[in-house]
Formats: sequence, C-alpha cells, structure tokens
Amino acid sequence: MTGEGEKLPRQSATQTDSEDIYAYVPLYDARCSAGNGAWNERAQVLTSLAFTRYSLRKKGLSPANLACLRNDGDSMLGLIDDDDTVMIDLSRDSLEGEGVYVILLDDHLYAKRLQRQFDGAIHIISENKAYPMMTVPRASMNQLQIIGRVVWAGGWLI
Repeated sequence: MTGEGEKLPRQSATQTDSEDIYAYVPLYDARCSAGNGAWNERAQVLTSLAFTRYSLRKKGLSPANLACLRNDGDSMLGLIDDDDTVMIDLSRDSLEGEGVYVILLDDHLYAKRLQRQFDGAIHIISENKAYPMMTVPRASMNQLQIIGRVVWAGGWLI
C-alpha cells in the first residue's frame, strides 16, 4: 500500500498452479450397455473430471488417451455399479491379458472382463454371476471392437 516492498506476495516452493496439478478427462454422454454405433461418433462431452497428474503418471496413464463414460446396469455389480463412472485408456485397445475393457459388440457398449483362450477365442465375463459368460470365437473377432481398458471406476455411495 505504501509502494515499498514486493508488489505480489511470493509463492512458497510447495505452491503450484492448479493447472499443473490436475489433468481434465472428458466425461462423455455415452453409456456402457447402451447406445448404437461407434460411441465416439455420436457422443458429446458433458464435462471434464479432474484427476491429479501425479496419480495418472503413477499408473503410467497419459491424460490425452483417457475418456470417462457412465455405466448402465448391474452386470458388473461388485466391481462396477449401475451409474458408476469408468475411466478408460483408449490407447489400450487390444487384449493385453485378462482385464476389464469397454467393448463395442453388436452396436452396444459394454464394460466386461475379457479373457483370451488358448484357441484364440475371447470370453466376455460379467462380474454378476446372474449373467452368463459369452464367447467370441476366433473366426468372429472382427465383430468385437475393444474401445479401451478400464483403469478406474467410481461412484456415489449414497
């Protein structure tokens, strides 16, 4: 106020710009287990979800390769609940081993556990045992499109 001293207070060494701390991952209006056609052709970004860059880097994830979708239904109950949000790594669009992936099958999106078999077929497994396992034979692999691997899931507890 007197014109003496520094114009702006110094930032401490631990204080950083929030843009450097957070990465913003788009949340699309597409939902797993619903919708027709390729999800990214018709999907709109609803908002962006903030994740710390540190937590993404620790898991080996690049924010540019991430997208979030909402889950519909109870087929993955126990792991992913109805209306939970899932984050998928779009760069992991081939089966790397057993894991949960978002897939496009028969023009519908699903979040399912995939497991490769010795004969080249892929088992599509629901966490909820009320849903039967599906098998995509090796000869029909062109009907299955892996959108990305699910790397995070979260939702409200109330």
